[in-house]
Amino acid sequence: MDGIITLSSVREDRFWAVVASVGRNRRIAEIFSSKEAALADRAWRESQLRAYAAFLRSSRQPPPNYTVEAMKRADIPKSWRPLPALGFLRGQFI
Repeated sequence: MDGIITLSSVREDRFWAVVASVGRNRRIAEIFSSKEAALADRAWRESQLRAYAAFLRSSRQPPPNYTVEAMKRADIPKSWRPLPALGFLRGQFI
């Protein structure tokens, strides 16, 4: 072989996920291609929790804890859907 062969860019298999957890339940809240975007989303979700703290206490809903984790495409469930900011709909943690 005479020269260097360039390969087409490989599809990125690594994502950054904002993960919501309440007790032992964990759900992927949102997925991003950059860690900075995931950290910004986590900060926004935490600000929403602070803004609705009285509502969460009155509805007896435990607030979710948000973390940012690196994930591979294979770790994301096929039926995945983004979570609302407070982490629950119709009174149940999703």
